[in-house]
Amino acid sequence: MLERFKVPEADRVVVAEPDVRAATEQIFMGMGLSEDNAVLAADVLMFNDLRGVETHGVSNMLRSYVAGYRNETLNPRGQITTTRETETTAVIDGGGSLGLHVAPRGMDIAVEKAAKYGLGAVCVTGVGHMGGTGYHAMRALPHDMIGVAMSSSGRVVTVPTFGAEPRLGTNPLAWAAPAGEMPPFMLDIGTTQIANNKLRLARRVGAQVEPGWLARMDGTPIMERVDVPEESYMLPLGGVREQGSHKGFGLGAIIDIMCSSLSGIGPGFIALVPGFHLMAYRIDAFIDVADFKQHMDDFLRGLAETKPAPGHDRVVYPGLIEAEEEAVRSVEGIPYHSEVIDWFRTIEDELNLDFAFT
Repeated sequence: MLERFKVPEADRVVVAEPDVRAATEQIFMGMGLSEDNAVLAADVLMFNDLRGVETHGVSNMLRSYVAGYRNETLNPRGQITTTRETETTAVIDGGGSLGLHVAPRGMDIAVEKAAKYGLGAVCVTGVGHMGGTGYHAMRALPHDMIGVAMSSSGRVVTVPTFGAEPRLGTNPLAWAAPAGEMPPFMLDIGTTQIANNKLRLARRVGAQVEPGWLARMDGTPIMERVDVPEESYMLPLGGVREQGSHKGFGLGAIIDIMCSSLSGIGPGFIALVPGFHLMAYRIDAFIDVADFKQHMDDFLRGLAETKPAPGHDRVVYPGLIEAEEEAVRSVEGIPYHSEVIDWFRTIEDELNLDFAFT
């Protein structure tokens, strides 16, 4: 994460991960989730906080989920049902549940099918926000599989290249592959120039946004550094056509097809609800696992040992910094903005809970 989005030292409150995890589980159960679903949903958020992906941790997302339960757009007791299935595929409906604890179960189904047939793919409907896609992709790794997770969005915020009105969400994609000795490869990206949730972080810490990240409400790209606008649209990866925004637009459109049209809910800008697509590839259906992991070690080590360009300390591959951050935060705790801790105190009182760190 760029330095500008990190919590300023003066506003930083460091909390041990087990304490935040326990509080988060309490809050989810206070909203009516079963203990199993609360534990799983909290695990997704803590995965992101430990790895420094704060856009999708408790700071940004937990209060949004609480609001969803309170306004009844999320069903705390929704049941998962299978609406279509073959040997290698399935479509499941989450019954209005939060996607945090439905997507992992969808990936488990994909993994189960891949274990039998080499490949498994699952579409998910009837859900709220997926959370960080990386968690769900990495759920395949302990099974010696490659995991893929993607989500269309219920919020249409991104304009197509040359477009004056939004047609896509941020449409994130994660792709994870195991290695032997090296930290696993894990690409977790939105298909916009900047994650929408980073705008919340920017407002919280007073950071500006870069040229080509956002568009004005008439679709014109904002090509100067500015404070976060009150109103704006997202631009696809690339920002403008000259920098390749058509590629980001196309990738976002593919995700909409796989998550919305293929799942049966219809185009994202018509459905206005999220859909997921989850895939698992059993590595030994293609190559011996030991050989694959050796290849991955050679590849990832080669990337990490690439000679850096002037002004840079090193080259990093997707997933490396996050793995390093997780090792540090697991021991030293997670830095939160004081405003986030204030929110925990408020919800603690409202739900009559008891958190260790407040």
